[in-house]
Amino acid sequence: MLTSLALAVAIPVRPNIIMIFSDDHARRAISSYKSDLIKTPNIDRIVAQGIRFDRHYTTNPICGPSRASLLTGKYSHLNGFRDNSSKFDGSQMTFPKLLRSAGYETAVIGKWHLESNPTGFDHWEILPGQGAYYDPDFLTPSGRQKNVGYVSEIVTDKALKWLSAPRTKPFFLLLGHKAPHRSWVPNLNKIGILANKALPEPATLRSTHETLTSAAKTVHMRVDTHMRPAEDLMVGFVPAVLKGEREQTWKTAFAPQDQRYRDQVNQGDLMRANYQRYMQNYLRCVSSVDDSVGQVLDYLEKSGDAKNTIVIYASDQGFFLGENGWYDKRWFYEPSSGTPLIIRNLDRKAKIVRSITSNVDLAPTLLEFAGVHPPSEMQGHSLVPEMAGKPNPASAAYGHFYESDDGDHNAPKYVSLVTARYKVIYYYELGEWELFDLPSDPNEQTNLWRKASMGKVRSEMVRKLIQRAKELREPSDLVSSIQQNVRLRG
Repeated sequence: MLTSLALAVAIPVRPNIIMIFSDDHARRAISSYKSDLIKTPNIDRIVAQGIRFDRHYTTNPICGPSRASLLTGKYSHLNGFRDNSSKFDGSQMTFPKLLRSAGYETAVIGKWHLESNPTGFDHWEILPGQGAYYDPDFLTPSGRQKNVGYVSEIVTDKALKWLSAPRTKPFFLLLGHKAPHRSWVPNLNKIGILANKALPEPATLRSTHETLTSAAKTVHMRVDTHMRPAEDLMVGFVPAVLKGEREQTWKTAFAPQDQRYRDQVNQGDLMRANYQRYMQNYLRCVSSVDDSVGQVLDYLEKSGDAKNTIVIYASDQGFFLGENGWYDKRWFYEPSSGTPLIIRNLDRKAKIVRSITSNVDLAPTLLEFAGVHPPSEMQGHSLVPEMAGKPNPASAAYGHFYESDDGDHNAPKYVSLVTARYKVIYYYELGEWELFDLPSDPNEQTNLWRKASMGKVRSEMVRKLIQRAKELREPSDLVSSIQQNVRLRG
C-alpha cells in the first residue's frame, strides 16, 4: 500500500519506471547542475519537470560496488561486492526481483559490470565487463552477440525496441550507459564539437595537496603525468574496429585537433594540453548520453507512456574533471563521491532536494513507487519524503572504499561520513584523517583535522562515524581501528 507521502507526490499505483544509469558522469558535466563545461538539454528536460538532488552520494565510488548497492539497497560489506574484482551474488534479494514478484515486467539493457548474469529480469542484454565503445558485443540468455555501431546509440535502440513491445504489465527498465567511462572514445558525429573551445580549468587543477592525506601526492590519476596520449587522449589513435569510411572520418576530424594538442604540449604546459583534450572527449561522450536521454523522453511522449512513467537519471559515481589535477574517481572528495540524481515524477513539478541522500536509498524508493514494502535487510531509506518536500536536516552519507591495491590508481582505503556541514575521512591503512568544513571550503583543500579550534567538531564527527559504522554492521575490527587510532593520533 502506498503511504500518504507517496500519494502527496502523485505516484499512482504501479507506475512504469525507467532508470537511466550512466558511468562516471560528474555533476559538473550536467548543465542543470550549473556546469561551466557543457549543455545537456535532454537531461535538463528531466530536471525542468522533476526533482534534482543536490547532495546525492555513492557509498563506494567505483563501478561494480556502486551498482551492487543500487540493486540491493545494502552497503558493500553486506552485499559482498567490495571492489571490481568481486563477483555479484545474484541469489540475494534485489529490488528488480521484488518488482517482478509484484507483477512488473523487468529489463536491463547496457552496462552491468557485476560479473555474474543478471537475475530478477525478464529480459537482459548486457555489455561484457566494461564493454566497447564501437561494435560492442552483448551478452544475452541465448549467447554472445556482435553489434555494429556506437555503444550509446546501440543501447538506446535496444531499449526503445524493448519499450515498444506490447505488454499488459507495468514495466521497469534499467538502461545502463557505458559512457562517459574511460577511455573516452567519442561517436563519429561528436568529434567536431568543442574542437575550438577553450574549456575553463577548475580552480584546483594545479593543487599541490599540501594539507591532504599523503596518498594525494602519490595516487596515479594525474591529468598531466598519468594520462596516456593515445589510449586516453586519442592523439594519433584510431579504434582498431574502425575501417574504411569510418576510419577516414575519424582521421580527418582528429588531424587538426592532434596538431593543436602537439602545439600546446610544445608550449610547455602539459597539464593544460592534457586537460583540454581530456575534457573535449569526455564531454563528447556525455553528449551522446544526453542524446539517448532525449530519444527515450521523446518515445515516452509520442507513445503516451509519459503520463504513467517515472524517469530517473543517475550515475554510479562522480568523476574528477581536473579537480586536484586528477581524472578518475575512488576518493570520497566531492567530485568523486557526489553523483547526479534526477527524478521526473508524474506531477512534473520542478523541485530541488538539498538533504543528503545515498545510492542505497534508491532501491527502497523505487519499491515505494511501485507500492512494494522494502525488506528490512535494505539499509537505505525511501526518498519519497524528501520528494514531498520534507527535508531531513539530520541526514548523512557513509562511504567505504576497499580497492587500494588495484595495481593502477592506488587510491587509499578509507571510511567516511559527510553531514550537512562537515566531512570526516579515515584512511585506515595509513592511519591518517581528514576533516573538511564544506560551506567554507567546498573544494576540500584545507584539512582541519589538526586545527586546535576544531576539537569539538572533530570529536563529534568521529563519534558519528563510529555510530554509523556500528549501525550498518561494519566488522568490529574496523570500528576498533577507528577508536584506537583516534586515541593515538587525535
